[in-house]
Amino acid sequence: MKRVFGKKKAAGPPPPSLADASGGIGKRMDGIDEKIAGLDKELKAYKDKLKTTKNPAAKKQIQKRAMEVLKRKRMYEQQRDHMAGQQFNVDQAAFGIESAKATVSTVAAMKTANTELKKTIQKDLNIDDVEDIADDMAELMEDFNEINEALGQNFATPEDIDEADLEAELDMLEDELEEEELEADATPSYLQESSLPAQPTSAPGSKVPAGTDEYGLPTPAQTT
Repeated sequence: MKRVFGKKKAAGPPPPSLADASGGIGKRMDGIDEKIAGLDKELKAYKDKLKTTKNPAAKKQIQKRAMEVLKRKRMYEQQRDHMAGQQFNVDQAAFGIESAKATVSTVAAMKTANTELKKTIQKDLNIDDVEDIADDMAELMEDFNEINEALGQNFATPEDIDEADLEAELDMLEDELEEEELEADATPSYLQESSLPAQPTSAPGSKVPAGTDEYGLPTPAQTT
């Protein structure tokens, strides 16, 4: 049977993931960076030799070697730049896949929530019942406000009192209070100038008017 239909091909290894690919590129870039660092050391050594070498032929040979090292360095730098671009593309693709998966999960969650919300509204909620409850609450609040207004009335005030009479009585009361304040601020009669003795104008001991003492005060009447 195997000769007729052939043997089933064995499954090969799974393809590398984007994370594995990015990690592999990163390792290769690290290796290239090490090579570039080694070439930089060689170039520095050749540069130091050129400063101390006086022989033109020897100096030319050193410059030739330094040029070869510099070419190898430029080649490695180009390879590193290409790998950096590849790694960026791989990372960008990985990020796009993760974003797409997150979007799919979000949409699935929103669909589930939408279905549950519809079931809940259709089963447990009725718009007519909600409107009836709102109307009942409005009526109850109106009744409650009327009850508060009724309880807040002043039962001790007679209904036959005229507001004009109250205002007139209030004005009379204010006039009486103003008169009392004026009387309180007025000078007492015993402190008025007309009831006080005359102020003396001469020194004590000098000739004083009749009927007054040396300070100008009236003397008491003498009885015989």
